[in-house]
Amino acid sequence: MTDPKADGGTTEMQVFQGNEASALGGLAGGVTFFAGYPITPSSEIAEMMSQALPLAGGRFIQMEDEIASIAAIIGASLAGSKTMTATSGPGFSLMQENLGFAAIAEIPITIVNVQRAGPSTGLPTQPAQMDIQQTRWGTHGDHSIIALAPSTVLECFTMTIDCVNLAERFRTPTVLLMDEVIGHMRETVVLPRPGSYEIVERRAPDPGTEDYCPFDCDEVAPLASFGSEHRFHVTGLTHDKRGFPTMVADEVDRKIRRIVDKIEDAADDLADYEEFMTEDADVLLFAYGSTARVAKSSVRALRGEGVKAGLLRAKTIWPFSTKRLRELAGDLRLIVVPEMNLGQLVLEVERGVCGEVPVRHLGRVDGHLFEPDDITGFVLKEAGR
Repeated sequence: MTDPKADGGTTEMQVFQGNEASALGGLAGGVTFFAGYPITPSSEIAEMMSQALPLAGGRFIQMEDEIASIAAIIGASLAGSKTMTATSGPGFSLMQENLGFAAIAEIPITIVNVQRAGPSTGLPTQPAQMDIQQTRWGTHGDHSIIALAPSTVLECFTMTIDCVNLAERFRTPTVLLMDEVIGHMRETVVLPRPGSYEIVERRAPDPGTEDYCPFDCDEVAPLASFGSEHRFHVTGLTHDKRGFPTMVADEVDRKIRRIVDKIEDAADDLADYEEFMTEDADVLLFAYGSTARVAKSSVRALRGEGVKAGLLRAKTIWPFSTKRLRELAGDLRLIVVPEMNLGQLVLEVERGVCGEVPVRHLGRVDGHLFEPDDITGFVLKEAGR
């Protein structure tokens, strides 16, 4: 993952909004095509891309809706471009069918989802973390997904680069799961200097390859650009390694297992956490996004109350790795998961500790961010204080 503290910063301190930083991250990651449709609270990303991409030699298109937006970036990706779109809950819902197409056809794209309260139109200008399970299971069928969750403006920049890199590395859709608070928050940041972070380029087949198989069943195959010397078939049907539809049981089984396993087998390597005061903690807060910022204040307050609290902040949401949770579980007597939903990632935490530690959920769905006292008071009550 891109290290936001890596050497080589610009040395110039600047004030950016989270959405602005994400747009800059897309540009830094090599995105040359953006298609989108305005939707609160993500519209600033499209606005910035509409101005910056043409100046960088890229292309920006405002589409008629979110369905067309994801279709356009899929097509541009097949033509060889690094592509990106941005949306929020209702638009993300409209993208689900084509997200499934990109998953089975193994087409690298990046979607930035700045979450807001729902369902339906919900609260367009208020924060939520209600798209966690939709990101994982919103499109039908067995598949996997990569999703990252920033908690700072700087991470909006670095994690957008990560999403673009991971999309290219695994030939898969990736999602940056922001929330409205992070998207609209402004912070002073020093952006890493170009060259100080890794940029992953798409692996293409060797020139002159005669037996090009774009969906090889043993690896993440190289991806040729449409219009190049390598002609191949793309379909949303289950297909063989050459891209042609198949109903042969063994070929179908290998295909589905491969698009899942190529990501899930890398879950521990992809997992990225921030730990705060976990060394001697026996009460753990597990949080992500803007909620994790509040949870860190709660940890300090709980320490003042004599509770040995710590925070494990998930930067990688999907695939969900339980490795670090299990390592910490032996020393814990309680895990509390605050989320701006009624219980989504808490289910993975419960599954991860296998009943070894009590897990309690604290949900908020009124469109407001947690206050530190909300979490502190809940933990004290659950801890019997």
